[in-house]
Amino acid sequence: MVTRKTGQSGGRLRINLKLLEVFLATAHDGSTRAAADRVARSQSAASSALVELESLLGVQLFDRSGRRLVLNENGRAFLPRAASLIEAAGELEHLFHGQHAAPLRVAASMTIGEHILPPLLARWKVSHPNSPVRLQIANTTEVLAAVAAFDADIGFIEGPQSHPDLLLREWMTDEMVIISSSSHPLARGMVTREALREARWALRERGSGTREAADRWLLAQLEDVHVDFELGTPEAIKALVAAGDALAILPRHSVAASLRRGELKELRAFLPTAVRQLAVVTHRERRLGAGGEAFLEHCFEGVGKIKRSSAARSVMS
Repeated sequence: MVTRKTGQSGGRLRINLKLLEVFLATAHDGSTRAAADRVARSQSAASSALVELESLLGVQLFDRSGRRLVLNENGRAFLPRAASLIEAAGELEHLFHGQHAAPLRVAASMTIGEHILPPLLARWKVSHPNSPVRLQIANTTEVLAAVAAFDADIGFIEGPQSHPDLLLREWMTDEMVIISSSSHPLARGMVTREALREARWALRERGSGTREAADRWLLAQLEDVHVDFELGTPEAIKALVAAGDALAILPRHSVAASLRRGELKELRAFLPTAVRQLAVVTHRERRLGAGGEAFLEHCFEGVGKIKRSSAARSVMS
């Protein structure tokens, strides 16, 4: 998509990085006014840069709807290539400073972002002190949207959701466990299916990977459940369960500490183990830079350490 002016020795690039920065900012914010603030320019300069870019390409990149600019088909095709060029330029700037283009933008669903990635990030910082990572924590649907919109370079999700513009790679597995308060009547022994069917449940909100996994497993095993509460975070669910008579099903990573402290109780039932697949998400039209590739390699290598650490905690508990 970057064109050259012909007829001169070696050719001359007509599209520069400043034009691409304005394009990416406008695509993100939907207006040249907001884009101007993002790239530290006046609105007139940002508008002129966008007009110049479209003139050089010979196509419009946005549909105009009042004051809002919305990417059209040309813009959507141009977006990943422009983002890749800006990222590559960032790597060039840092080439002789011992660091990758920074910061690497990572979006992760809650269990991964709050419990699995932090130790990996700590080890990454030790081995790559000049390569910072900016972590955004959201539910799975929001993580997919962030990667699809180029607001995140890499995503980590817990659910089986997909997106036509994204590539999913299996990363690691995660066990789901049923929990109750320590004083709950069902915490005293093996629990029957009938008791679980009659129980009150507190689950995550729809759109989260944990909720999708819970719905899929509970309906397969129990056929019907009474969902009395829907909450937006694992911490809220744990607090509600610990203080009341509702049951919940959450990832072991997010409840391990509460189980060890005796605040919650893992229920035992004659049911198959609930296991779900965690995945890494990247945009299929965007090439990760050296920093992104190195971070992914670090995370995949770290899976074995996570499993060994989890096994050790299980033995101690």
